[in-house]
Amino acid sequence: MPDPFVPLFLFAFAGAWTPGPNNIMVTASGQSFGLMRTWPHILGVVAGFSILLIAFGLGLSQLFARYPQLHGALRVAGAVYLFYLAWRIATASAPGGDGTARARPIRFGEALLFQWVNVKGLTFAAGVNAAFMTPGGDVVRELTTIVAVFTALTLPSLVVYCLFGVAIGRWLNSDRARRIVNHAFAALIVLSIVLLFI
Repeated sequence: MPDPFVPLFLFAFAGAWTPGPNNIMVTASGQSFGLMRTWPHILGVVAGFSILLIAFGLGLSQLFARYPQLHGALRVAGAVYLFYLAWRIATASAPGGDGTARARPIRFGEALLFQWVNVKGLTFAAGVNAAFMTPGGDVVRELTTIVAVFTALTLPSLVVYCLFGVAIGRWLNSDRARRIVNHAFAALIVLSIVLLFI
């Protein structure tokens, strides 16, 4: 096992399993829509973050270093989008409700694009690039390893978070209880926005 593998594994584990916007949204989606309807969201997160890692590995971090206002703009865009997603979660229709279907699961493309304004994702991608990419090293090999490790840890973590949401949904026995939980998830997302800016 190569020396950098263990620190990379631990870094990826921390990124995948600690609560953040993606984990909270996938849990909320599991509670409202179940695992099968949340799969596009899960796969969009994994694909979007993989593309983000590759972009940073190929030099996007240098662009951010040169134009820090770009990072600031993405943070603001991310916060606005997170507020929108929090509102969607708070107003999600409960399964078996009145059938108005005001809400729907986040789609693959939405989850993929969200990674570009997800401050936690941007921070981890920049950190991976700084810590695990070797100047003048084999870029293809290093990026393949990084993406493989993050994918191997992120995919199961999102499934577990989603299943936790499914379990919550099965435990709730009224539309009122589901609305309360949806509001709690929305509040957690808003709290994550505040913490990212602090």
